[in-house]
Amino acid sequence: MPDTGIDQRTIEYIVIGAYLAILVTVGLVFKRFNSNVSDYFRNGCKGTWWLVGSSAFMTSFSAVTFTAMAGAAFESGFGVTIIFLGNAIGFFLAFLFLAPWFRQLRCITAPEIIHLRYGRSTQMFYAWITMILGLLYAALWLQGLAIFCAAIFDFDALTFWVFDTEVEVVILLVGCVVLIYSVFGGSWAVMATDFLQFLVLMPLTLALGWLALDAVGGLGGFFEMVEAKGLTEDFRFINDPGHTFIGDAEGADSVNKYTIMFAIATITYKVIKSAELDAAPKYFAVKDGRAARKAALLASVMMLLGTAVWFFPPMVARLLYENEVMALAAQGVSKPAEAAYAVAGMNLLPLGMTGLMVVAMFSATMSSMDTGLNRNAAIFVRDVYPAMVKWCRMPDLGERASFILGQVFSLVFGVIIIGLAFYFAQAEGKGVFENMLDVGALLALPMGLPLLMALFVRPAPWWAAIFSVCAALIPGILAKTQGWDWNYQTKIFIIVPVGILSYVVTIPFWKNASDNYRAQVDEFFIRMKTPVDFEKEVGGGNDLSQLKIMGSFSAVVGVCICTLVFLPNEFSGRMVILFVGGTVAIIGGVLALVGMRGSKPESLEESEQSAV
Repeated sequence: MPDTGIDQRTIEYIVIGAYLAILVTVGLVFKRFNSNVSDYFRNGCKGTWWLVGSSAFMTSFSAVTFTAMAGAAFESGFGVTIIFLGNAIGFFLAFLFLAPWFRQLRCITAPEIIHLRYGRSTQMFYAWITMILGLLYAALWLQGLAIFCAAIFDFDALTFWVFDTEVEVVILLVGCVVLIYSVFGGSWAVMATDFLQFLVLMPLTLALGWLALDAVGGLGGFFEMVEAKGLTEDFRFINDPGHTFIGDAEGADSVNKYTIMFAIATITYKVIKSAELDAAPKYFAVKDGRAARKAALLASVMMLLGTAVWFFPPMVARLLYENEVMALAAQGVSKPAEAAYAVAGMNLLPLGMTGLMVVAMFSATMSSMDTGLNRNAAIFVRDVYPAMVKWCRMPDLGERASFILGQVFSLVFGVIIIGLAFYFAQAEGKGVFENMLDVGALLALPMGLPLLMALFVRPAPWWAAIFSVCAALIPGILAKTQGWDWNYQTKIFIIVPVGILSYVVTIPFWKNASDNYRAQVDEFFIRMKTPVDFEKEVGGGNDLSQLKIMGSFSAVVGVCICTLVFLPNEFSGRMVILFVGGTVAIIGGVLALVGMRGSKPESLEESEQSAV
């Protein structure tokens, strides 16, 4: 970044403020699409495939991708990409057959599906644990974003006696902003901003990936420098058991990362998580099964593209800026490697684009935190509260009261997330990456196994899922309480067989199931395989409105980004700005044009009514 004599930080703050203002405006515009609970939590099943697909893609990662995962790439090269290849495979399986099944279940929350399959007791069991998992993941995402922002901006002036590190300051500031947006925005607002972020994030990360490779002389120069610095073994796609990396703590995980067994375990975990019922809400908002397939395919292709470019910047940071990265420990960053992507961006992006990168990471986390806030609120309103009404004879709620209750609990969950993020930030020894692996292997995987079996195994009693989860949790509990130092892949290879076998052993008890329960299971599979008739079940769509609104906003954002070309950057920096801004503006313009041309001409009477 050239020395221009301009207060660069001020420019970046202006970019961040202007962009966030646009995001808030998008959310407010799309709020008018909400007329009931279905609209608020699943777009009223009217979302276009490109809107839902981009949102599914954006919610499959967060700033953690550019902090924790980038930190893993900084330390160990290409090995971490296996995680995202697993995501791409999962989305592709959804494209082949799972996404239509999920949409055709015709639900609003994942626990509602579980109620259709297993009954009320299992629904409540999953509803409570799903909310807890959502809070844990959202806190880890928020911690990752705080690490990213703290590495770029100096918050020393904001630290005071309550906070020990800059990361904690960012957790509070960013957490409050995300909380405000999530409370007041519904599913329409979330997906609209997800799409806008998708349009900005992809060309921006493509540009940074190209700048990173250009800084080391291209792809050939990259591998030559890796070899010259003695990092060939570290940067292998598959590592040998026993290999250790820079920044590794002592323990089993530190000597068995990114081996062939790690790769198999990761693919297994990602496929299970993509195929089980808890992944179904990604596709609830589309119109029908065909649109769900398109959405899944878009997410799969974008995940492959992202995997190909996202991890070159942190690896180049290891080659060119290692000392600068490791020096961040003095700023309170517990794992400096997790700031490698941010350091690469600060060194390589032109003036004005660093702020845009921060906003992109911010909104990626915001879209992912929807799982911890909007979906958790939906679960409480649609699943937990109705059960409380039945058990405690509490008053039932109408549509308006359900909206208010959802917002109240979004606020409560947001405060809890901020508190958990503080806890994770102060935890010793493990970074965000290791914590994500632990939560996934020890908690999310046992929960997901019976939800995968539910799609393919019909003769299982109502308590099969609860029994399987409890059995699969036991190995992890024993490992923690007995001090067994299991690595990530060991956890996967023990928990998966235990969970599946414990589910299978319940099958003989199917013969004792009641006739009502058998009919309920039959209805579940009939519903799942019955195509959606959008016109009869939902009614008219609003595709053209989505095209015009999103296209117009995208074009405006693209033009605004292009105005950064007037900042005093080098020629190559201006070309990067034009590439990012031009890509967003052109795509937005095409969408808006298609939406306008597709609109039917109004009659004279309709025109007069519109004028009035």
